[in-house]
Amino acid sequence: MTSLLLIIVPLVGAALAAVWPSNCTRPWLLPAVGFVHLVLVARLFVNPPIVSPDAWLAFDPLARAMLPAVSLLFMVCSAYGVSYLKLRSERPNRVFVAVLLTVLGLLSAGHQARHLGLLWIATEAVTLACVPLLHFNGTPRAFEATWKYLLVGGTGIALSLLGSFCLGYASLHGGGRGDLTLVALMSQGPGLSRPWVLTAWVLLLVGYGTKMGLAPMHTWKPDAYGESPGIVGAILAGSVTTVAFAAILRVRAVIGAAGEGAMADRTLLAIGLFSMLVAALFLLGTPDFKRMLAYSSVEHMGILSIGAALGKTGMIAALFHVWSNSLTKGSLFLSAGNIRRAAGSSSIESARGMSILTPRSAALFVTGMFAVTACPPFGPFFSVLQVLRAALASHHGIAAAIFLGCLLLAFLGMTRVVFAVVDGRPRQAAIANSKRFVETAGVVAPPLVLLGLSLWLGLFTPPALREAWTAAVAQLFPPS
Repeated sequence: MTSLLLIIVPLVGAALAAVWPSNCTRPWLLPAVGFVHLVLVARLFVNPPIVSPDAWLAFDPLARAMLPAVSLLFMVCSAYGVSYLKLRSERPNRVFVAVLLTVLGLLSAGHQARHLGLLWIATEAVTLACVPLLHFNGTPRAFEATWKYLLVGGTGIALSLLGSFCLGYASLHGGGRGDLTLVALMSQGPGLSRPWVLTAWVLLLVGYGTKMGLAPMHTWKPDAYGESPGIVGAILAGSVTTVAFAAILRVRAVIGAAGEGAMADRTLLAIGLFSMLVAALFLLGTPDFKRMLAYSSVEHMGILSIGAALGKTGMIAALFHVWSNSLTKGSLFLSAGNIRRAAGSSSIESARGMSILTPRSAALFVTGMFAVTACPPFGPFFSVLQVLRAALASHHGIAAAIFLGCLLLAFLGMTRVVFAVVDGRPRQAAIANSKRFVETAGVVAPPLVLLGLSLWLGLFTPPALREAWTAAVAQLFPPS
């Protein structure tokens, strides 16, 4: 019942936000609901429930390994949201608050879904729910970004639905009942029809890979992340992408049980390396610091894909990277949002000299850049190092070399953008605009907390977290 509360509580909060009369006090529902959700997740994390094999929805080991990161990020971002919406008092926030809480409930459902149909419904619902968040600024470019997100994301979701049907038909063709619960599909294993399994894997990887933002299905990300508020970018990059990655991991387990795990791993490795390469090349030339974060997200989705392709050791590293990337990228998006508000633009030319106008946010932005590019001692350094060690241990030397080269190019690209933003003399337009933005504790403390959590995760990774990642891998790679 507690696992259902992870879905029910945010949805009840969303309904309450929809009828709440005051624009001033409504944003406080975000941290209130976020805190309750985090407490419920922590309770389930410490005392994992017994999961029925035929359950369609449950807090199973994979949900235990990933959903707490989503809840923690949402809690910190919701605290930021109170101050952010106060700054945006000229715009009504009823829809924004209600939809943000709805997204939390749907993410909880997606991470706990153990049936392909239910997983697709939750992912599709998250896609649709994010539309008002992307369009919150109400500008023509935000409108364009929203439509691109809908068109590209909708295509991906349609392909994943078709892939789910193919996997069900693989069961029917192999003598099964077409049961779409993941446990039933894995138990049928080698009995699944091989041609239909391969077709399903291609469709599901492309479909959910679009939602993750893997290249070349990443085209919605630069516009969506560039035009949405910083808090929305943090939730998209650190939470929404993880539910799509969880879907790919669950499908990968079925493909492995059907005897096609090696093929699935090769495709994951190839698309992961391609995503890193594409992201690194775009990072070398982008003139916009919020679009820079979008390409950085594409890079890190590639890292997750590569980790998932490297067996049990790589899968543990990938789950570690889910946490380190979510926390660090959240800090970057929030601090970038502060800089964008102060400068009035996210282009490098308009936002020069922000270390003078927004010194605290600029310092967080620079530190977050070093953290997300895998510089020690932050979490991404250790998770990326584990992915690299897994690649070398599994004799993927060429892939490891490409991996390191892409990391270097991404570092060069991000430092080029970040230091161009914080250094130099501010433009007069930015100076005039920055007078309307004050770096209060409410907009500085949340990204600082997320950076602190990333540092803590790198230096003092809790044994309970490592145990949760190991249990999730045991679920995804059951003994023969």
